[in-house]
Amino acid sequence: MKIGVVGLPNVGKSTLFNAITEAGAESANYPFCTIEPNVGVVDVPDERLQVLGKMYNTQKITPASIEFMDIAGLVAGASHGEGLGNKFLSHIREVDAIVHVVRCFDNDKIIHVSGSVDPVRDIEVINLELALADLEQVSKIYEKNAKLVKTGDKALAGSVDVLKKVKDHLEQGKCVRTLPLSEKERELLQSFSLLTAKPVIYVANIAEKNIMQGENDYSKKVEEFAKQEGSGCITLCAKIEEELISLPKEERPVYKQELGITESGLEKLVKASYDLLGLMSYLTAGEKEVRAWTIKKGTKAPQAAGKIHTDFEKGFIKAEVVSYDDLVEAGSFLKAKEKGKVRIEGKEYVMQDGDVVLFRFNV
Repeated sequence: MKIGVVGLPNVGKSTLFNAITEAGAESANYPFCTIEPNVGVVDVPDERLQVLGKMYNTQKITPASIEFMDIAGLVAGASHGEGLGNKFLSHIREVDAIVHVVRCFDNDKIIHVSGSVDPVRDIEVINLELALADLEQVSKIYEKNAKLVKTGDKALAGSVDVLKKVKDHLEQGKCVRTLPLSEKERELLQSFSLLTAKPVIYVANIAEKNIMQGENDYSKKVEEFAKQEGSGCITLCAKIEEELISLPKEERPVYKQELGITESGLEKLVKASYDLLGLMSYLTAGEKEVRAWTIKKGTKAPQAAGKIHTDFEKGFIKAEVVSYDDLVEAGSFLKAKEKGKVRIEGKEYVMQDGDVVLFRFNV
């Protein structure tokens, strides 16, 4: 999974990126200090893996991972190339979801490109630029396909209807993700990698002084905006996250406790990302390796097996499945089997989060 981190300049994007990836990207009090996107691959926190690792005395633990891409600050006019906008917009097309960092703090020492803090205005600046970039792309494809339909290519008629609907929506400055579309219509649009069709998590970046309350008046506005749009939203303090990551690992829980923080920014982001994209993890366990595999909710056993290797899906016979909780309670896979907690599931079985699985297949 690849997630792009976007926002206006000087909102705390690179600070947050550094905190969640420990990548050490350049972060400064001036626009466009990030030119090429910084990329960091992050392990998905999952305490279950450590528990299973001890149970199986495993040689290796492999968590699921997320790739974060820190994309330079966008500004008004980005869709027409302002602030190297065209270059930055192309980076966003590559991601599965967007983390949109919104400034929700006052600080005279940190320049705001618009001269004042207004989270909803800032969100709308970015969203409009993404919508304008999409409109340019959709208009070209629509005109081309409409001409082909007129000359007798009826196969494109369906896509022309969808593109017209999307074009009208974008002309109003609205994001494609807010347009009611059928599953078939969404599938037709997938190949265009539209920026505003991508799911979004808004990150309200609050000041250190607001961390105990967990919100402020600015962040409440962001939450309300996200709710109306049907997008994800979390509130955190990027500066605190940066301080947290600078501490030795054994000291971090104490610092979090002092601030009343139950989850790190990374944990919040991962949880929000999984919820937004409809993802979950199943687990495999043995002496050689304990591993988490990320799949879409609703995935059936053969397709889940295919995540490990295509041969597993092709030659799928059955799956031996036990829930993580039942396995831990039993103490071992053998004891779980003796207690009747291990189930034999076939091709129609829909995987559940936390399933510990042993696939049987024949090539």
